Amino acid sequence: MVKQTVFITLNAIVALAIGLFLFYGVFRLSDDPVVHSIYMGGPLVVVLIMMFIMLLIFVGERYLSLYRVAKGQSSVQVFFKKLVLMLQGNDFDGAIAACDKQRGTTANVLRAGIERYREVKDNSSYNAEKRIQLTQAAIEEANALEGPLLERNLIALSTIASIATMVGLLGTTVGMIRAFAATGNVEGGVIDATQLAVGISEALINTAGGLLSGIVGIFFYNFFVNKVDAFNYTTDEATFEVIQILKDKQGI
Repeated sequence: MVKQTVFITLNAIVALAIGLFLFYGVFRLSDDPVVHSIYMGGPLVVVLIMMFIMLLIFVGERYLSLYRVAKGQSSVQVFFKKLVLMLQGNDFDGAIAACDKQRGTTANVLRAGIERYREVKDNSSYNAEKRIQLTQAAIEEANALEGPLLERNLIALSTIASIATMVGLLGTTVGMIRAFAATGNVEGGVIDATQLAVGISEALINTAGGLLSGIVGIFFYNFFVNKVDAFNYTTDEATFEVIQILKDKQGI
């Protein structure tokens, strides 16, 4: 929990620093009219840049976590086929070693169950049903620990996407207020076109920034949620089959 808090804090600090640098060091000083126009969006653009960079960092973290860590070292299907053969051959030490080598969510959950079964399978103080119950309890406990790791930062991803959209809307509102103020301050029957353009530019730039962060955040949130569901389904299928194999060995 502490590491997670530190990660989010560092993410926000780095994103804010980059946002300030881009806003004041790049957009404000750029000779390109399009790039400089982003500066016309006002200070809220810094917040939008900060949130967009935080989104990208969270997306990168989730990608590495789900595809490099949770998946394991090799194909889950290939690993599981080898594991089933080991369990059918009563090679529980080999099965645990295979899980240690594979790692990842599915392997970690299966390892907990196989290790518990190995400990209780020859214990005469437990009957067959009790041994399976203890194995299932170990699997459920490991699954409960692995689940939050898969879902970590997804709420932050969704929250930032929603807040960024609202910040963009706030910037749009402020920009339109300035634009209407320019039309209200008419001197000699002539509207201040410069102030009007500034207000409209601020409104449109904030709208674009808020929508960009919202679209990216919502897309990747749903993408990763689907991946987490796929991991959970794979783990549930694997644990069910392992339990069935162990039940057969216990004559249940």
